[in-house]
Amino acid sequence: MTRTWESEAWPDLRDLATEPEVGLVPVGATEQHGPHLPTGTDTIIATALCNGVSDRTGAPVLPAIPVACSYGHGTELPGTLSLSPELLAAVVRQYAEWAATSGLTRLLFVNSHFGNSAALGIATDHLRLFRPDLQVGVVDWWSLDPVVAREAVLDGDDVHAHRAETSLMLVVAPELVHLDRITGADDPDRTADLVFRYTAPALSTNGVTGRPSEATTELGQLLLDRTIDAIAARVERGRHEKPPLGPAPIPPLTPH
Repeated sequence: MTRTWESEAWPDLRDLATEPEVGLVPVGATEQHGPHLPTGTDTIIATALCNGVSDRTGAPVLPAIPVACSYGHGTELPGTLSLSPELLAAVVRQYAEWAATSGLTRLLFVNSHFGNSAALGIATDHLRLFRPDLQVGVVDWWSLDPVVAREAVLDGDDVHAHRAETSLMLVVAPELVHLDRITGADDPDRTADLVFRYTAPALSTNGVTGRPSEATTELGQLLLDRTIDAIAARVERGRHEKPPLGPAPIPPLTPH
């Protein structure tokens, strides 16, 4: 049974202060996902993965971060909402610090959008230095399992609204996939060998990178199952993990 933070009353959360537990935070995005997928695709996928892990392990799922860093999508295609990288990093830090006031001092941020990676790294860098009493980690769904990692980039390294993402959505939210728009939605990855970084309108004709026409429910179920397995294994290890040399001291510095 999925355990979600927002569905529990405060007495039901008291165990977080007494039992070693790893909380899961889905980190998604709200952005264009081609003509065939909803703008909430990344959040939907991250939430489905966390819920699946919770079903398996009993780990609590905190409310998703549904608007994150989507600067890479530009403003030409409607639907994108974004925080700045700095603001996303601040939100992630606040999640960890507030969860700790309820006794949950171990958090795993489950990321489903490339554009969030830098901000998540900044946030967890800050926390590991200035809050060594907390334990925080980040996982990207597309890289946890070798089979998933291979399938995720089969149609291009710039993962977006492609074969793998569309396959996952066919499993976790099929009612939101516009099947009639998948045919003809394929658009090649144009990022190979580029020296500089560009936003989506300079790289894609329709917001897609890859071949969603090759998506299948069978592939989606494979990706879902293997990724849930990988995250669940981390939760189980993380419940009892300790710093190899003991907790680091809090530095005598005031962060700015």
